[in-house]
Amino acid sequence: MNWAKPAKYWAIFRTQLISSAAYPLDLAARSVTIVFFMIVFFGLWRAAFEAQGVTAIAGLTLRDTLWYLMIAETIVLSRPRMAQQIATQVKDGSIAYLLNRPYSFLLYQAAASLGDSMLRMLSNALAGAVVVWLLVGPPPTFWGLAYMPAVIALSWMIDFCVAALIGLSAFFAEEVAAFEWVYNKILFLLGGLFIPIDFFPDWLQQIARALPFAATIYGPARLFVGPDPAQFVMLLLVQCAWLIGLGTVATLAYRRGAAYLSINGG
Repeated sequence: MNWAKPAKYWAIFRTQLISSAAYPLDLAARSVTIVFFMIVFFGLWRAAFEAQGVTAIAGLTLRDTLWYLMIAETIVLSRPRMAQQIATQVKDGSIAYLLNRPYSFLLYQAAASLGDSMLRMLSNALAGAVVVWLLVGPPPTFWGLAYMPAVIALSWMIDFCVAALIGLSAFFAEEVAAFEWVYNKILFLLGGLFIPIDFFPDWLQQIARALPFAATIYGPARLFVGPDPAQFVMLLLVQCAWLIGLGTVATLAYRRGAAYLSINGG
């Protein structure tokens, strides 16, 4: 194995991470969003539980639900707008200058965006955890923390693959904002961002769990409030399967787009 190749992407990641750390006030300002969301969710779901006159819905208490939503929002709010960044590089032609560089375009984008989003994720998680702890108390168990690094890393990579596919569609569709909007709305519903999938009707749960969006948001968040070794292994297998599939499609899409660009004199 040529260790110089991974070293390139590590250097890219490290450079972007250092750049993000240079603006701590910007990180703090971005975390205000999750604080606002968690306060709103607390009022909304407390009213829902009180209206039903129950302490648990589909096995989740109000405390479980708030901690679930905190993890889900942390994942989503920490994502960079990678689809738009790639689409811009395609549309303005700057991607042509990257085709012959001694690195993979997609791996370069992945390393840079990971460096950009890591500190943002830690900041959002800290701010969200403090607010939820004050509102409903500590998480149901701290064992869920042990599973988070692996499943959130895979969640992030799956999301990157989808965002890359949306961005690369600019080779043929020019404008990708509509695709990104649809993807975000699917995450909102079928990913379990706004409502845990456990609360869905059985038929909709089956559909949602069969899609990659549940492995991106619902799976990690649900595992945090209900950690289980068997579920952890199952989630890892599902995430790896989706990552391999989507990663392969993204690579093929990039190669086809690059060939299209070369043929048309890009």
